[in-house]
Amino acid sequence: MTNQEFLEYMNSGKEVIAGSDIHLKMTELSNEAMKITSELNNSYHTPEEIKVLMEKLTGREFSEGAYMFPPFYTDCGKNLKIGRNVFINSCCQFQDQGGITIGDGTLIGPKTVIATLNHHQNPNKRANLIPKPVKIGKNVWIGANATILPGVTIGDGAVIAAGALVSKDVEANTVVGGVPAKLIKRIQTEE
Repeated sequence: MTNQEFLEYMNSGKEVIAGSDIHLKMTELSNEAMKITSELNNSYHTPEEIKVLMEKLTGREFSEGAYMFPPFYTDCGKNLKIGRNVFINSCCQFQDQGGITIGDGTLIGPKTVIATLNHHQNPNKRANLIPKPVKIGKNVWIGANATILPGVTIGDGAVIAAGALVSKDVEANTVVGGVPAKLIKRIQTEE
């Protein structure tokens, strides 16, 4: 199975049956990601070296102005799309097998978790996985220790408070916080 075939399947949202070819490809890509992130995380790297490692991890260009503070953890890397001028702070963990898209200008606080997979609720199928993408708009600010759950879309300009558990879509230009995250206020924007 090619990486492209894998991504097409995962982006379809179809259930991943434990032990299937797609599940085995997930394991292969996870092992590759562990090898690359181990290199990224276990010594100092210049911004240029981080860019090279992130491009190797994701299989795509690390966008102009994007930057991160390692350590960084992911289970795949190949289904992660990072926009321009994105900042990812230290100790973030992205489960991108189901797809993560991060819009231009987004700031992601330390220890943020973004999950894109759920296990099947039926105990007889518990090892099966259900992928749902996370889409983060432009100029979003995600505070430290936030958790974004599978299938969530965060609108442009939104703020996710530190420690929030985001289980539902977030409107553009709003502030949400809490467990589960709820609307705190709307942001007044100036053009």
